[in-house]
Amino acid sequence: MSTGKRPLSPHLQVYRPQITSVLSILHRFTGIVLAVGTLHLVYWIVAAAQGPESFAAAQAFTASWLGRFLLFGWTVALFYHLANGIRHLLWDAGLGFELRQVTLGGIGVLVATGVLTLLAWMAGYGFIGSGS
Repeated sequence: MSTGKRPLSPHLQVYRPQITSVLSILHRFTGIVLAVGTLHLVYWIVAAAQGPESFAAAQAFTASWLGRFLLFGWTVALFYHLANGIRHLLWDAGLGFELRQVTLGGIGVLVATGVLTLLAWMAGYGFIGSGS
């Protein structure tokens, strides 16, 4: 085997960030956030199964400013990962590979993330869908 100088692949320092690269990195990051957030969901369910005292403690954390901040981040990650996953599904079907479509699709993912997150939190606080 030769240990001579081989060319290295260009890295992040060489390429200018593009919407596709940034959204790809965000997709991976939100996958991690969803996994960690799911651990909190499991904690919450186990606390509910253990009894009122455990559930009250879990609810107190979730209702705190930190708990709500983390829940909001988890919600953003959920809707981003969903929207970008649909985008990837369309790519798997061979759709949306033109440069303009890729850019518009990325912007659409970001808009969908914002709108879905806003709607979910508005519904959670009773601003929409309260039935009254």
